[in-house]
Amino acid sequence: MNTSYSGGFASRRPSHTTRPARSGVSYGARPRFRAAGSTSNRGGSTAFSSRSSSGGGRSRFGGGRRFSKPKRSYGESIDVSKFIYKPTGVHKAPAYDVQHQFADFNFSPLIAKNLEARGFTTPTPIQDQTITHALEGRDVIGLASTGSGKTGAFLLPLINKLSYDRYQKVLVLAPTRELAMQINEELREFSHGMRLYSTVCVGGASIFNQIQHLRRVNHFVIGTPGRLQDLSDRGIIDFSEFQNIVIDEFDRMLDMGFIDAITAILKKLPEKRQSLFFSATMPPRIKTIVHDFLKNPFSIDLGSGISTKNVEQDVIRVLDRRHKSVELEKLLNTKDATRTIIFAETKREVENVYEELKAKDFKVAYLHGDKRQRERERTLKAFKDGIVDVLIATDVAARGIDVKDVSHVINYTVPQTHDDYVHRIGRTGRGGKIGKAFTFVSV
Repeated sequence: MNTSYSGGFASRRPSHTTRPARSGVSYGARPRFRAAGSTSNRGGSTAFSSRSSSGGGRSRFGGGRRFSKPKRSYGESIDVSKFIYKPTGVHKAPAYDVQHQFADFNFSPLIAKNLEARGFTTPTPIQDQTITHALEGRDVIGLASTGSGKTGAFLLPLINKLSYDRYQKVLVLAPTRELAMQINEELREFSHGMRLYSTVCVGGASIFNQIQHLRRVNHFVIGTPGRLQDLSDRGIIDFSEFQNIVIDEFDRMLDMGFIDAITAILKKLPEKRQSLFFSATMPPRIKTIVHDFLKNPFSIDLGSGISTKNVEQDVIRVLDRRHKSVELEKLLNTKDATRTIIFAETKREVENVYEELKAKDFKVAYLHGDKRQRERERTLKAFKDGIVDVLIATDVAARGIDVKDVSHVINYTVPQTHDDYVHRIGRTGRGGKIGKAFTFVSV
């Protein structure tokens, strides 16, 4: 008997399992199907004084509110050979000679205490390169891949600034709800005991609660451009009050069609401000905004895309949808497919794949933009905790979601652009491990 849940994931609990289900999730191993030819189976205020209002080669196989978001009817013409790559070994980033320790930055005593409590002594390269300049009040442009420590690179200097000047306010823009929430969690830990308050403003959550929180004292406001612009249009938030602006994952903002909203927000900020922009790549449109809105910024490019060098990539050529379903089941039943993300282009495709896999007793969840924030959080937690081991998602999950030990990424549909492809497969091949990525290509 299959059981589905409103959170968008399902699993099968065999009749011999006696452990009770918790939180609406059934526990117990899912029986694995043996792939053809296979010889094995795979059996308010917070405690941290912040407020969150989120509520080429051969193929291996045969043969909230959005602003100015364009409807993409087509994408790049991508050479299929770009989806095929075999690592010769685990690629490690070039040796980096750290110039500082966190103690060298002379953070306020409480920040130093919180860093020590978390066991942080040595900064990551992006933190090592940018924190000193940010502490001096300079504008900063930091280019580095996801998981490089960018959040600490901009939060720590700003928390330090506000520890001495409580009249300062910080606006943080993030492309997705999940990234906004993660930034807020980091803020809570870095600023523990400092009585710095924050509100998260994202779509999919109660705008009424966000309005109530914005009417209180806030030192940090973290949100997605669409919801922030909505709140501005309602007269709830005044961007001229923010002397500090952070844009995280700037290139993803462009992909999602937020360029007009970002430009409108930047124009309303006070002329005297500190701007910290972080991104994985620097498309031409970002260069234009940087030229128009930043003043003599310190720029550092630590390189992105290193993680993809640890991803074994291949294509699977399929005749039709039925053939694709068969090949997908084979992949998910391989012994090493322990935690998998499947990317599909549309919400309907995501839900169709979810229903197919659920019917075959896979422990599966799905994620796309129509899910409520609470459901998204529950789904992600289930995936991170191993309650489900297959997550189907639209590109909303390609960035800002940091889940450890993702073994496989499967492109059920070919991505619109090669950048989208890179961002998708970057979810695997981390932590000194080789990941695998497969892309279905129609014959």
